[in-house]
Amino acid sequence: MMTVLLRNADEKSISRLSGSLGKKGLKIVGMEKMGKTHALIETGAISIATQPQDVELAAEPKCSKQFRLASREMSLGDTVVKLNGGVEVGGRQLALIAGPCSVESEEQLLQTAIEVQKAGAQILRGSVFKPRTSPYDFQGLGVEGLSILESIREETGMLIETEVMEPSHVKLVEPFVDMLRIGSRNMQNFELLREAGRSEKPVILKRGLSATVNEFLLAAEYILSEGNPNVILCERGIRTFMTETRNTLDLNCVPLIKALSHLPVIVDPSHGTGKADLVLPMSKAGIAVGADGLMIEVHPNPKAALSDNAQQLTPSQFADLVKKCVPVANAVGRTMRSE
Repeated sequence: MMTVLLRNADEKSISRLSGSLGKKGLKIVGMEKMGKTHALIETGAISIATQPQDVELAAEPKCSKQFRLASREMSLGDTVVKLNGGVEVGGRQLALIAGPCSVESEEQLLQTAIEVQKAGAQILRGSVFKPRTSPYDFQGLGVEGLSILESIREETGMLIETEVMEPSHVKLVEPFVDMLRIGSRNMQNFELLREAGRSEKPVILKRGLSATVNEFLLAAEYILSEGNPNVILCERGIRTFMTETRNTLDLNCVPLIKALSHLPVIVDPSHGTGKADLVLPMSKAGIAVGADGLMIEVHPNPKAALSDNAQQLTPSQFADLVKKCVPVANAVGRTMRSE
């Protein structure tokens, strides 16, 4: 990453600098204006200049990893994604995201939101677009579900996240949510990643079913390279030879990613196990190994849920989970909101 500071530079000078950087194979991924000082964020080297012609570029990138922007080598510290209301992902307090697998009705989502918020959740999950293995399964409410998300956000004040499945969804859902989620099936949907990278909304990126950690971080790189620095990685289980659980929750990857990258990492033990009775112990384990938060599926009546009913907790089970996770969080130097 290269930072170029231009003091008293006009727009024409900045344009010339941008062109010269482009000829050298570098790409501007963000620019912040601070009074008369412009900070240009680039890939490749670090240089400070007072005029565009004074810029010196390194011949080779200094990062040893393919995922340059996501790499810890190119960051001075951990990334903390800051949301409205003082909510952070990557800070000392663990982020708690909870809600149903899919939005089924306004009544269902409101009931869930009230209960999970009371238990300590700061962010409500609620998918209106659902990628399903079978074309005959419930696919979500689609566009009509967006008004439900907006209504619940206004009534409860909770932050909202939802899944986007194709590039056109990004602009469509932005006015209704605080965060975008890219699911495991779309981890390598590169046009979707690029479009999410052009958004100002933070992005939760889930690991693909068979993705290596390197592939996972390179997917994040697509988002970062388009200028969006607010990427949250989510371990949600990978496919192995195990048939007793839905997936194998790869908790190895949490400390591994922390060593390789500055991005925050959360854990989804609901999809990671597919079994409601395993969500609590794997939540504790995720916190213990360094996760920055949890994503938990909660439904007022899991047995009647239109998707993923076996892994969703009841509101009372979720409240119990939060209380039992607080001591684990404290033991590793973190805090956690609870009822």
